[in-house]
Amino acid sequence: MNQRIMLRHGDGGLLTSNLIRDIFYKYFDNEILTGYQDSAIFQMEAGRLAFTTDSFVVKPIFFTGGDIGKLAVCGTVNDLTAAGAVPLYLSVGFVIEEGFEIEKLDLIASSMSNTCKKAGVKIVTGDTKVVEKGSADGIYINTSGIGKVHEFFNPRHITSGDEIILTGTVGEHGTAILLERYELGLKGDFTSDCNPISEIISVLGDDIKHVKLMRDPTRGGVANALCEISDSYNIGAIIEEEKLQIRPAVKSVHELLGTDPLYFACEGRMILVVEKGFGTKILNCINTLDDCQNSQIIGKFDDLYSKVCIRTWLGGERILTMLENQMISRIC
Repeated sequence: MNQRIMLRHGDGGLLTSNLIRDIFYKYFDNEILTGYQDSAIFQMEAGRLAFTTDSFVVKPIFFTGGDIGKLAVCGTVNDLTAAGAVPLYLSVGFVIEEGFEIEKLDLIASSMSNTCKKAGVKIVTGDTKVVEKGSADGIYINTSGIGKVHEFFNPRHITSGDEIILTGTVGEHGTAILLERYELGLKGDFTSDCNPISEIISVLGDDIKHVKLMRDPTRGGVANALCEISDSYNIGAIIEEEKLQIRPAVKSVHELLGTDPLYFACEGRMILVVEKGFGTKILNCINTLDDCQNSQIIGKFDDLYSKVCIRTWLGGERILTMLENQMISRIC
């Protein structure tokens, strides 16, 4: 095939129309999107809504476990999930560099379609722009999303004893991007955890009332997310190192490089802060999900601490601080 994007694909004429019809409508087909309107028109039930937007510039655009399209859907879906919302509708904006292979664009759109189906969300409006060769790095994507917030989700102040759940292993997305971008040649189980985890909302049901806060640990990883929560609510936390799950291959890479996987991004994990005494109940609910089977209660917030601390395997304690030096850029 070897067809490539030309500037004329962005001029709003015949080539633009063909690109939209042959790729985007093929994969994102639904009655709202294909109504040939400049805006999506849809009916909403009464209740609270969450609205979020994000842009994706990941390099490389294809990586083990995903690609920029899958990541763009997951990132926005998981942001809505963290707000206690069931994701409903997405918009997507493409900025494509002249010369980008249309076959790759087709693969990205197909990946987005499959991820939307898994998450139960629809792309209902979008936009495409083409820029001159050298003005971008292949393709950038923006996604915005709307979701309906669960009626019993009520973010509130964190207090001593509230339990911390992490829904899986640590640092896999950032590690996969690092190894593939710099072609370090290391062999092992290095796959991004990129996945939509919106099913958390439905599986929790009314028990979501016991969840005080949710946060997806993307840029800055688990460590930075916990420190942000601690600073925001002016309370420390104690994390049990033995409860943090790091795949052996990932752990080996960071031991070799002298880096800390706790600061490397996850793209398919969630931190839940749960009302004291309800951690096990919430854990049992989310452990029924395929993408959350490795969930653990990793610690608790405790006013005896002023910072986030980790209790090590040997019984000592070390303080986690906010990320000061960028670990790796363009991971999402």
